[in-house]
Amino acid sequence: MSDTSALHFDALVIGAGAGGLTAAARLVAAGKSVLVAERLDRLGGRASSEVIDGHIVNVGAIAIERGGVFEETFDLLGVPLDIREPNPATVFLIDGKVINVAKGGWGMLLGTFTKQAAKIGAKFSDARAGDLPEAKLTTKQWLEQYTSNATVHAIFRNLCAAIFAVNADELPARAFLTYFAVKGAFKRFGFCPRGTVGLWNDLAEGIRSRGGDVLTGAAVTGLEVRSGRVVAVTIERAGSTVRVEPGVVISNIGPAATARLPGADAMGTAYIDQAKAQPKPAANIVINFATRERLLDVPGLVTFGKTRRLCNMGELTATCPELAPAGWYQYVAYAVPRPAIGDFDDQSEIDASLADLRDLFPAVVDAKMLSVRVMKGEWPAQRSCAGFDLSQDTPLANLWHVGDAVKDYGDGGTQACAFTGREAANKALAELAATEVASGSVGGQRLAVKT
Repeated sequence: MSDTSALHFDALVIGAGAGGLTAAARLVAAGKSVLVAERLDRLGGRASSEVIDGHIVNVGAIAIERGGVFEETFDLLGVPLDIREPNPATVFLIDGKVINVAKGGWGMLLGTFTKQAAKIGAKFSDARAGDLPEAKLTTKQWLEQYTSNATVHAIFRNLCAAIFAVNADELPARAFLTYFAVKGAFKRFGFCPRGTVGLWNDLAEGIRSRGGDVLTGAAVTGLEVRSGRVVAVTIERAGSTVRVEPGVVISNIGPAATARLPGADAMGTAYIDQAKAQPKPAANIVINFATRERLLDVPGLVTFGKTRRLCNMGELTATCPELAPAGWYQYVAYAVPRPAIGDFDDQSEIDASLADLRDLFPAVVDAKMLSVRVMKGEWPAQRSCAGFDLSQDTPLANLWHVGDAVKDYGDGGTQACAFTGREAANKALAELAATEVASGSVGGQRLAVKT
């Protein structure tokens, strides 16, 4: 029987990252009662922000795509997508020269360094037609078939690192080509002038305006499962424990973390072992810094050629000067360790990354270092490298995953997580409809606590 002291919602979303908030937004837009429980004190997961010495500093991801599922979700709730697009959006910096590929494409870029550019370009066309390499072939192995040019290999390595947070010898070529040739990569994106967390706060307010609840500092501490369904969830917040009885549950904390929740053993040993072993968590290093003088007159993201670890960098104040105090140019640079999947020495990888920065931009020696964050372990850059993702479905009929461990094959970035949120919301709506027909259940109630 249902506990009369419990709180009832159509849906409970565990975690307020891109996937979780997208799912919640789409469910409330469909008229469902929704509770989002976020363990941290801020929204957005690894695409959030913090304030350091007067600078609004992004924790991880910064680029938010225009179009597609993400923007569509904001539109569903009538929430403006507050981003500013840089122009040009992306360039390459190779041997001291800025190359804008929007003017010439892959052929122009690669043709500068290898006579095999046309052959490589043809393989991108083959991929668009469905002719993809075998899954076990890495991007590095695939590229070695066509060129040994060190600069071309460096470009591909840094593209793998910038999008997927792995090295070219760790990413399946099939996943690389699916993203860049089939899905078309991301061409339009922008930055939020309030830090990326501003977008999540906006979306959360949109969810609340439709009757949903979004809580921070709310940790899910256990699941109660009966007959293959989650029937109750316990949440701890501000020293109190709340029991919630949801119709459906969507988890944005990753399959491995979900499998560790008390009560999750009901999913079965085989699935729990798979959830822990199949995804390949990737790591990266995020360097936030500020200078008094501009390093490079480029407003978007810059991808590098030959480097030790550094893959790309962006000057956020070129489009969003509000992120820094007056007189400062604020940058974020990304580096990927070797290996990105597996153990590495943090300090050695940081040192190699900073050495790259100083080589490329000697003025960095006088920069104000805001943060150097190694994202690995429980807080990785990607919960799973592309090509090693799990299904969103679980053995429990009313529980699904969202996020970057269950993304569509070859997908990447915040848009990939938003896509999983849409798919999970659709599955949840179908399940709720079936349950309502079978039981005649009614809608939920709001959690009467301050958010």
